[in-house]
Amino acid sequence: MIDEATAPPAAGTPSGRDRWRTRGLAALAVAVFIAGGFAVSRRMEPVAAPTAIPSSQSSTALSTAPSPVAPSTSPPAPSTKPSRSTGTTVSAGVLQLPGAVPARGSGRFAYASGRGAVAGGQGQLRRFRVAVEIGSNEDVKAFAEQVAGTLGDPRSWTGGGRLRLQRVGGADPAEFTVYLATRDTAGKMCLRGGTNIRVGGRPYTSCRTTGKAIINLDRWRLSAPPYVRAKVALSTYRQYVINHEVGHELGHHHQGCPRAGGPAPVMVQQTLTLRGCKAYAWPRLNGKAFTGPSL
Repeated sequence: MIDEATAPPAAGTPSGRDRWRTRGLAALAVAVFIAGGFAVSRRMEPVAAPTAIPSSQSSTALSTAPSPVAPSTSPPAPSTKPSRSTGTTVSAGVLQLPGAVPARGSGRFAYASGRGAVAGGQGQLRRFRVAVEIGSNEDVKAFAEQVAGTLGDPRSWTGGGRLRLQRVGGADPAEFTVYLATRDTAGKMCLRGGTNIRVGGRPYTSCRTTGKAIINLDRWRLSAPPYVRAKVALSTYRQYVINHEVGHELGHHHQGCPRAGGPAPVMVQQTLTLRGCKAYAWPRLNGKAFTGPSL
């Protein structure tokens, strides 16, 4: 016997259970459709191709290669961090740069690229390169600009009409190179060339060896006591040390003070003593070569 309450409804008249079952199936179908569409959309998302990592890279300035990065369709946002001062350029009136000076670097050098203008109107042409030790925290381009600017000044060696100088790239042939090196590296380079630059057991001065004008980073950043005591700007000392060491490469030797209280010839060892003269950074004075007595 079938109870009327459980008997199937007449055709065309769905029961409450059937209505719930129909709604459930419809909801399930919608859910399956949505899930399927989501899966399809996930499968259609573009996947970036993996970036190939080269097995080795090389550089003319550094032996360590940068880590590869994935390509980007938009330029990176500018950094908000202030750039670290390299100490290569200084403001007028500054006597010394603050902060610790690296005592040693990598022993390898980065060379300034490209060629500069020829300084001097006539005379023998001598080409030179400029290099900065990697690990010294100095910028080779800025250093090269200071070296070329100093040597190209009419008060420098090219002002007499008998010599021309031109900065060339690191791979170009040249008669000499101007190096900026940490004190330990400078000490070793100078000693190999026959010059001991130690004072108080520490590599202190700069030097010249055959084909190399080697500038000590300590002096480049801290100047020297005769200049600091006289409150002469670090920028002037830098001009002096460039002219002095290149002067040795050009064949000039140490000189004495010609007149007490007057300017010191550039070949006086002004890093150690002014010999009674006043600091002066140039080999020419008032349009003429300026020298002192030979030592």
